[in-house]
Amino acid sequence: MFFKYHYCILLILILAASICIKASEIRRYRFVVREALYERLCEKKWILTVNGKFPGQTLKVHAGETIVVDVLNKGNYNITLHWHGVKQPRNPWTDGPAYVTQCPIRPGSRFSQKVIFSKEEGTLWWHAHSDWSRATVHGAIVVRPKPGGTYPFPKPDKEVPIILGEWWREDVMKVMEEFVASGGQPRDSNAYTINGQPGDLYPCSSPNRFVMKVDRGKTYLLRIVNAAMNEILFFGVACHALTLVATDGCYTTPLTKDYVAISPGQTMDCLLRADQAPGQYYMATQPYTNGFGITFDNTTATAVLQYSRARPAPAEFPKLPLPNDTSAALNYTFSIKSLMSKLRPFIVPRKIDKQIITTVSVNAFPCGPGETCVGRNGTRLAAAMNNVSFVAPPIDILEAYFYQISGIFSKKFPLSPPFVFNYTSNFIPFELQIPKKGTKVAMLRYNSNIEVVFQGTNQVVGLDHPMHLHGFSFFVVGWGFGNFDPIKDPLRYNIADPQKRNTVIVPKNGWVAIRFTADNPGVWFLHCHFERHTTWGMETVFIVRSGRGAEERVLPPPPDMPPC
Repeated sequence: MFFKYHYCILLILILAASICIKASEIRRYRFVVREALYERLCEKKWILTVNGKFPGQTLKVHAGETIVVDVLNKGNYNITLHWHGVKQPRNPWTDGPAYVTQCPIRPGSRFSQKVIFSKEEGTLWWHAHSDWSRATVHGAIVVRPKPGGTYPFPKPDKEVPIILGEWWREDVMKVMEEFVASGGQPRDSNAYTINGQPGDLYPCSSPNRFVMKVDRGKTYLLRIVNAAMNEILFFGVACHALTLVATDGCYTTPLTKDYVAISPGQTMDCLLRADQAPGQYYMATQPYTNGFGITFDNTTATAVLQYSRARPAPAEFPKLPLPNDTSAALNYTFSIKSLMSKLRPFIVPRKIDKQIITTVSVNAFPCGPGETCVGRNGTRLAAAMNNVSFVAPPIDILEAYFYQISGIFSKKFPLSPPFVFNYTSNFIPFELQIPKKGTKVAMLRYNSNIEVVFQGTNQVVGLDHPMHLHGFSFFVVGWGFGNFDPIKDPLRYNIADPQKRNTVIVPKNGWVAIRFTADNPGVWFLHCHFERHTTWGMETVFIVRSGRGAEERVLPPPPDMPPC
């Protein structure tokens, strides 16, 4: 009896010690959200930042690691933070989208966010997910292989984050409030940025341009993030090829081009070989857009690639595609394939349990009494999926689902378009352009195989749409122009080596098909990553029901969830 007692005590002590060791291994970061004074384009203004930095700090982790980010809001606005591309297994509580998985962190409040990494490797990013604050509240996440692991490509000599963004002279929150009140388009940004700097082609910007110093003969891994609010971007480096090796935290078959096309929300890892004559070479980014009658910031941000011991000389400029070059953008986007590897196997779902076909569209509401309506033909602009323009509820959907609070959301998101018509026609009757407002979600059975077909439309205006799904990476199995044909188009799917993404571009007046297995229980946001379209309502929510076992259920909520 004496032996059994001491044996039990010993086991308890060992278990407690192992728990303490495991807890001590979880690294913590402190994010203080606060206003900071920055000068760009000859003018100073206060912007919302994390720890006073723009862009914010880069988080560096290993695959499978868990970290905790202690967020303290000392700013003037409510805030949430999202860990873009991180699966967060069973942990939607700290995923971040406002009124979907949490209520915002109010000024003066704090929230400790556990971020659980799993199989992601490569570049991801973090950003604010409330109103338009992500314009300045964002930063990169570098996910390296597990200790002892290796890259599936030659190890680079150095890794360099390249964060592409937009800059407004005005406070971006006022820009948002202004266009919501008007019912029209938001005003265009005044500049694009590379690592927070506009570069040589803008006033008062040359002295602080970003300079990347390189040594001839060495290889550099550019970790590219498109943190812009509303524009797909081309990016390139003069006289240097870019070899894509990963997208959205997933490795790819190497693809070498002179440029990349990258949408808001997407990340790309590209190898650059410093193999040119010592000198200075421009990096540049400029927009891609093809919407008729849509205004956009048609400027170019620059940075400099500078060789060591290079003599001063005029810098070479990259040859980027024209802003309306659809072929260049989509040929690049859909030439990407996943890397087939025994070390990193993957299985593309073949038997589909549920198919969702959803239109993604810009819409319009008729002008109501007392409203300001500067949208097309005197309307108020909106956006929708399957003719439902999403309305944020008074409390977050995750809380309502977990605690079974009724009346917050409907489980009846349409699994197919409610009206069947020629979605890409040049003429669509006005009555088909008017959506319905609602908070509707789609319910998914745990571990079921899901196919989602995003159908672009020409309602009000045809545009590309970068669609982002939280909680999952998915396989892009097919795409095309025109209306999706459920009989013919699946015959052309790529099931062998489709690219794996968390954000995909739906081409203007075209469609994209994705597949994934719903193996992550919880509440997960699906939305367009053009910020104006999210503001207008182009989003929905997938709720993945829990499975039967303890490891197939949503984790319990943290004790410091922000109140509604």
